[in-house]
Order: sequence, then structure tokens, then C-alpha cells
Amino acid sequence: MDSPFPQKKLIISGHRRTVSMHHINPSIKAGTVTIAAIVIAFLFDPLALLLYIGWTIAVTLLFGKVQIKKYLLYLLPFTLFAVGMLVSTLLFAKTPENPSITQQFLLWELPRETVQDALALAIRVFSYSTLSLLFVLTTDKVAFILSLIQQCRVSPKLAYGILAGYRFLPLLKDELTTIRSAHLIRGAKTKTSRFSRYKQYTIPLLASAIRKAERTAIAMESKGFTGERDRTFYRTYNTSWTDWIFAAVMLGAIALCIIVSKSFQ
Repeated sequence: MDSPFPQKKLIISGHRRTVSMHHINPSIKAGTVTIAAIVIAFLFDPLALLLYIGWTIAVTLLFGKVQIKKYLLYLLPFTLFAVGMLVSTLLFAKTPENPSITQQFLLWELPRETVQDALALAIRVFSYSTLSLLFVLTTDKVAFILSLIQQCRVSPKLAYGILAGYRFLPLLKDELTTIRSAHLIRGAKTKTSRFSRYKQYTIPLLASAIRKAERTAIAMESKGFTGERDRTFYRTYNTSWTDWIFAAVMLGAIALCIIVSKSFQ
């Protein structure tokens, strides 16, 4: 038995030969991104990190069918955060071991060790953002939850609970609009500050969320959901050779970027 929530039609990984990031098994994709993030955490070479950032962006845009304008819009907050990290590291860095060895950075003469550490930290933050966007923009949330249940043996109770919470987020926004309109129609006294108004809506919104959660639980139980692992699925997800090739290529690209960076030093 599958999820009682409405889901859009998906293409199961491995059933088509078209190369697309959307067809990669979500669990394999998540594991690959996690391993790559762990490796990047121990990488302090700015050039290698820049090369891998370029590789990640190219893979996302070419095989993820993501619009460049949309991608840059999502990337903008992370860029500002990376720039802030760069500036703060340059201003408040610890005293380097060899402060006499300096280099020109923008308009300042700074210790080379400080500049390298600041660049490595800022670029590492930026590389995390590109990896996160690669996963988020090319992965369906429902497919990821179902893949976690089938491939990673995650408890269906936990997985479907997370899925139900994710489905409730847009409903809470609509419910808040409804409660606000009801207060205005009935002539309820409106608080002056925005915080006070949202505090006034908290209890009705919480009561509505509890009722929706109870109805969802009853509906799932009536459909035969017991939370057992040994169950059938209408939509199944399997791993194929394209999934493992993706993992090998993404992780191998890190080693290749390190080798290329070392050759220029």
C-alpha cells in the first residue's frame, strides 16, 4: 500500500535511458552528496575546491534541467554568506605563524596564510551550497522518502510522519489566511504589533493542525497502514548501474580536481 497523500507522477530510476539527474535513485544521490561534503570538509586547497564547484554547477545545469536564472537566484544567498565568511575571516583571523610572508589581496597587503585560510573557508561554504542545490533541485521529496524506506530501510512510521509534516506546511499558510479573515469578519480586536497578531492566531492555528493530523492518522489507518516494514508499494525504486556510475563520477571528480590543483603548484 502506498502513501495516502496526492503525489505527482514520477519516472522510476532505471526505466529510461535518458541521462538525467532526476532519474538517479534519491538515496544514492543523497549518499554521494553526503560523502562528497565530508571529503570537502578536510580539503583546504582553494583551487581544487573551485574546480569542484565548477564541476558541480556544470552537472546541475547540464543534466538537472535547471534554468540558469532560477539557479543563480537560489545561489545568491549562499554567495552573500560566503563573502561574509571571507571578510570576517580576514578581519578576525588568528595570528599566522609566518606573518612576514604577505601577498596582495584586493587592496590590502595581508599575510599569505590568512588569505589562504579565508579563501578555503569561503569557497568550502560555497561548495556546500552547490552540492545542496544539486540534490534539492533535482530530487522529488516524495521519491526521496519512498527511496529511504525501500533502499535504506528507514521506518515507515518515521518516513511517512516526515512526509505528512512536509505536506502540512503549505496548508498551515492557507489556514493562517483563513483565521485572519475570520477575525476581521467577526470584528475581533486586532493587536497593534505584528508579533502580537501572530500570537493571537497561534492557538486557532495549533488546534487546526491537531485536527488535520488526527484526520490524516485515521485516514492512514483506515487504508491499512500499520507501519510494518514488510509491505508492498505501488511505486517502487531500485538501484541501477547509472546510479553507481553517478556516485563514482561525482566522487572521482574530487580526486581529479585535487590532482589537477597539485599539478599547478
